[in-house]
Amino acid sequence: MQRLYDFLRRHPAWVDGFWAVVLFGISVLGGASTEADQGTDLPALTVPVMLLLSLVVALRRRMPERMLILAAAVGVVQLVADVATLPANFAMLVIVYTVAAIGARWASRFALTAGLCAAPLAQLRWPNEQTSTAGNIAIMIFQAVPFALAWVLGDSIRTRRAYFAQLEERAARLEKEREAQAKVAVAAERARIARELHDVVAHNVSVMVVQADGAAYVLDTAPDQAKKALETISSTGRQALAEMRRLLGVLRTGEHQEAGEYVPQPDVQQIEDLVEQCRESGLPVDFKVEGTPRPLPSGVELTAYRIVQEALTNTRKHGGPNAGASVRLVYFDDGLGLLVEDDGKGAPHELYEEGGFDGQGHGLIGMRERVGMVGGTLDAGPRPGGGFRISALLPLKPAH
Repeated sequence: MQRLYDFLRRHPAWVDGFWAVVLFGISVLGGASTEADQGTDLPALTVPVMLLLSLVVALRRRMPERMLILAAAVGVVQLVADVATLPANFAMLVIVYTVAAIGARWASRFALTAGLCAAPLAQLRWPNEQTSTAGNIAIMIFQAVPFALAWVLGDSIRTRRAYFAQLEERAARLEKEREAQAKVAVAAERARIARELHDVVAHNVSVMVVQADGAAYVLDTAPDQAKKALETISSTGRQALAEMRRLLGVLRTGEHQEAGEYVPQPDVQQIEDLVEQCRESGLPVDFKVEGTPRPLPSGVELTAYRIVQEALTNTRKHGGPNAGASVRLVYFDDGLGLLVEDDGKGAPHELYEEGGFDGQGHGLIGMRERVGMVGGTLDAGPRPGGGFRISALLPLKPAH
């Protein structure tokens, strides 16, 4: 049964053709019965009227507007040629429903008007002489009701289809929006992880390289200093591994990791430890805090730490052997100010203007991205008297 139903749904024209043949057969039988009962011949246009009305049923879905006009023309011919109503006139109800459901709006309005006029015109053309005037009026109203119901049913089907189409379109649009949001979220997460990896690797590896060079230089002449440098390399490497495990844990969402493997996100309080680490690696750093320290949003804390970390890493990489740096933290009522300066030779022009070359300069790009995420401002460039300066203002309230 289901296969038959699916077949009929895939071939609606066959269904309409079948019902057109049935309607034509019923009309022929009804006309023959009327001719036998009355003993008179039917008008010569009776059979063509039956054929045309059956054609209306057969082609109602393929060309509803044209079939509506054809049905109206056949009705006018019946009135003029005195071809009384036939069972084939049921096609008029069918085409009124069809046009109301799938036809153009003008055709739907025309079908409603013509359907409501068909019954009164037929009753006036072929009145029942044995019925009173009031009875004929009642018959008119009764015969007009099926046309109104057919139009209402078709129009409700149109509205229902339009509603479901709107729901499908909305669902498809929401699905596309969810996919776009997911892609944006994935890209943002990748950028965040890339910034974290860069900050961790660039800073800690640079410290390890400087300490390794120093240890190699004094290995024979000052073994104690070489030993201290190696201890710094060891502790820095462990710190880098701990932060790397924390970042990789974000990616391993399907695995169960022990909480002890991760370390908290760096905050402003750890900037002093970062400065001390740089001092131990041979970079003189002057560190001062102005204002009243207080807890800050986690995003601002991490951003401030990473900016200072990247700035000191850049000083170590580009400032030269005798460079020194200063770090200032200023607590305002509505934000946190950062100022990191050095007196070295400064970074190449391409690093802070063009965003880097040959894979370099991603640190400054990451700084700007971080500051932008918390709604702050960043200024990076050479100092007038030599060296490099990075200043940032991080608001306590996120930008809207």
